[in-house]
Amino acid sequence: MSPQNPNLPPFSLTTPLYYVNDVPHIGSAYTTMVADAVARFYRLRGHSVLMITGTDEHGQKIQRTAQEKGVPPQEHCDDIVHSFSELWQKLNIHHDRFSRTTADKHEKIVKEFFTRVWDNGDIYLAQQKGWYCVSCEEFKEERELLEGGYCAIHPNKKAEWRDEENYFFRLSKYQEKLETLYQEQPDFIQPMSRRNEVLSFVEQGLQDFSISRINLDWGFPVPTDPKHTIYVWFDALLGYMTALLDPDDEPTVENALKNWWPINLHLIGKDILRFHAVYWPAMLMAAGVTPPKQVFGHGFLTKDGRKMGKSLGNTIDPIDLVDRYGADAVRYYFLKEIELGQDGDFNETRFVNILNADLANDLGNLLNRTLGMVKKYCQGQVPDLDPSELPRDWSLKQLGDNLGDRVVVAYEALQFSQVCELVLSLIRAGNKFIDEQAPWSLYKQKKQTEVEQVLYAVLESVRLSAYLLTPIIPGLSSKVYKQLGFDLDLDAQSQNTDDHNSEMFTQHSFAEHRFAEHSQWGYLPPGQKLSQAQPIFAKLELPRE
Repeated sequence: MSPQNPNLPPFSLTTPLYYVNDVPHIGSAYTTMVADAVARFYRLRGHSVLMITGTDEHGQKIQRTAQEKGVPPQEHCDDIVHSFSELWQKLNIHHDRFSRTTADKHEKIVKEFFTRVWDNGDIYLAQQKGWYCVSCEEFKEERELLEGGYCAIHPNKKAEWRDEENYFFRLSKYQEKLETLYQEQPDFIQPMSRRNEVLSFVEQGLQDFSISRINLDWGFPVPTDPKHTIYVWFDALLGYMTALLDPDDEPTVENALKNWWPINLHLIGKDILRFHAVYWPAMLMAAGVTPPKQVFGHGFLTKDGRKMGKSLGNTIDPIDLVDRYGADAVRYYFLKEIELGQDGDFNETRFVNILNADLANDLGNLLNRTLGMVKKYCQGQVPDLDPSELPRDWSLKQLGDNLGDRVVVAYEALQFSQVCELVLSLIRAGNKFIDEQAPWSLYKQKKQTEVEQVLYAVLESVRLSAYLLTPIIPGLSSKVYKQLGFDLDLDAQSQNTDDHNSEMFTQHSFAEHRFAEHSQWGYLPPGQKLSQAQPIFAKLELPRE
């Protein structure tokens, strides 16, 4: 991958800190695959990147789940965290920091932050009455509940009536400041549909929200009143800040903010949009901290057109999916077939058909057959010619010339489905081109120059396609590059784990190459010796009934 370029700004991004009431589901996997692709894209271009993921481990829901299992809450959290780490490894996801809200460093950050907001006069004690959803860890207005008092997000969970004394955050004080933020930074909330949701919510008038609970042991005590426990959302959002600390840093807010703040991108599901786009920036303002640059709320996933749920028996086990089909296949389907920001559907038949058509047939077969012809007609090496002298009217050259620039624009807009379609247009054109030019026929006519030109154009198109897809399918792209004779591992990343604090720090050992060269058509070195042709993506089969 590209070496870090000091002239490019650093880029930091986060997934949500996933709630550990249960093992990771396909929605968690989706967000993290997207984040990994974003991080890989910016690393590929030479940016210094920090990708944060992690787990939110406090609250009544966790306490109750642990009690039901008959284990201490920390033991339950440790077990679930392991399943997240296992899944990220299987999906070839390389995060730089793993933030856990039960970490000692995090408690110190939370207490200092709380004190800042307290000293600013934005926390007060008052009575809280209302319907509370334990699964959401949130009070609900009656109009938000379904018939019978059930939560709209968790329709099998009935809201509980609460009448208790809590500490409140003065969210209402920040109404105008938030509206100014949204106006001055129109890209702060994306996509536009999510932005409109937040603007509509804020325009109705903001209400102060409670940030503490009583009769709850699992969490951090309020510094000014230990009878109260800090509410899970006020605690959890600060996990992003804790993750910014370097390993040897003293855990202070100032140290956390010194290098990577403000966060460039928070990637979240739309169900937690309000917390990230309203509560979080207001909390930061109250503590004298600049809000992040962007919050992107993606849609929900369905299976076969139906909402997923344990009660329906139609959930997707992401670990099983990766074990059966491989990381690149899963990454490709979810990033290509779902337009980020929209709801998306998983259908296994469609999954298999898409992967076989795009990666096994269009890309894999094109590379394999072309390498076979190069071995037969060009002694197994890239034709030794000047790429700039290829016919200008060739479709492949015309398509490839500005493809890298167009793909960069799509990546920057987080439009992965568009990235894939742009690249596929070149791959499909390559298949059509080689059939039309028929190098086997040209060879029989002893037109060696034309044979070499055709084969170079196709090989280069495959190379460029694989390179531009690296953030999405890094394993497969690296296989293509190796078969094209490059001593370059596009997936060369490794992780070191600091078991003491359970934070992971990625050490990047990127090969010395430049994105500006590899992302342009015509880079494949003439005369380069090619490797033995091997299938890069085996055709998938649906499981037998």
